Amino acid sequence: MVSQKKRKKAPAPSVRTGPSPNDAHDIVYFKRHAEDAPGQSEPGRDALQSWPASVRAKANAVLIAVAAAPPKRFAGGGYWEAMKGDMSGWFEVRIDGPKRHHYRLFCLLDYEAEGRDKPLLVVVDGRDKPFRTTLSDSDYMAVRAMGEEYLRRNPRSIA
Repeated sequence: MVSQKKRKKAPAPSVRTGPSPNDAHDIVYFKRHAEDAPGQSEPGRDALQSWPASVRAKANAVLIAVAAAPPKRFAGGGYWEAMKGDMSGWFEVRIDGPKRHHYRLFCLLDYEAEGRDKPLLVVVDGRDKPFRTTLSDSDYMAVRAMGEEYLRRNPRSIA
């Protein structure tokens, strides 16, 4: 008589219903909707393109590294920071540029964008400021308003 060994059942595979924070992210830029801004500007990309070439290169390198990590696993090194207070839920790419000037990209992570297989790292807006100064409350309010506009539509308005 041959003895039969009991096999352990393998755990059932999990069923994914959408993008995961553990996935690499796609980098996209918020594009204002024609109903909100007829020119359909892209505030984050517009800011980035106005900055010095060395700052643009560093910011793009940070975005690529964060998106590939993915974001929650990226060791920021001061370049990628979760924001606090009224900006909770936002992330900031922080680059120090020439002539003692600071450059910031304000980003959201989006796991609910319709029609996307990967989660999104969304560059919503960008600002710059002189060394050792702070952005105003109205600057932060404008950034949050852009984020609300982005989240208001699904499918998202992106470029």
